[in-house]
Amino acid sequence: MTSGHRYHWVIGDVHGCHNSLATLLDVLPKSDHLVFCGDIINRGSDIEATMTLAWALVEEGRATWLRGNHEQRLIDTLDSKTIEKRSELLHNDTYQQLGEALTLKWIARLKKLPFCYQREGWTATHAGFNSLGAPDLRVRETFWENYDGRFGRVIVGHTPRPEIERHQHIVMIDTGACYGGFLTAYCPETDAVVQVLGEEQQPMHVNLKKTHKPLLC
Repeated sequence: MTSGHRYHWVIGDVHGCHNSLATLLDVLPKSDHLVFCGDIINRGSDIEATMTLAWALVEEGRATWLRGNHEQRLIDTLDSKTIEKRSELLHNDTYQQLGEALTLKWIARLKKLPFCYQREGWTATHAGFNSLGAPDLRVRETFWENYDGRFGRVIVGHTPRPEIERHQHIVMIDTGACYGGFLTAYCPETDAVVQVLGEEQQPMHVNLKKTHKPLLC
């Protein structure tokens, strides 16, 4: 159970940056609870090790791994019966690194991932909520522009920014680790931020450090 933890650290999109995640974990308090904001998989060069590290923390009760759009896409693709849909696996980094058998073993775990983690005054989820209040793993502007604070302050990843952004009711913590930006951990109880350098695994169409224009992923 995590209710006894005084502080939490919500971690932005890791995307297979295992070394960065390991470095971040070394400096975060071991007694606090970690909340991975989804998209632990894909893009990076060491996806299996990243997944294994995160899942070990989940099993120890030290972390909660939320579902991101990349986890959901892999689940949907493997569940599909159509050739067209399953052909997406040829371009899926997680599937390519793990292979068919190991990916299928992980899918059972990924299907158990929750969409939200909520505590008094704040909620963590991957991207936001739709107009009906349901978690939406791909929403962007619609949520940013219309969220009314009903779930408290919402901490989200999903859309890379050059630095953490605090808005009235939303905190955006994906700082583009897999694009050479930072891997960010945010504490909703204290507003503290801890960051480590990411690992550039993907070509950057936008320089994260010089513009606020988001990378869409």
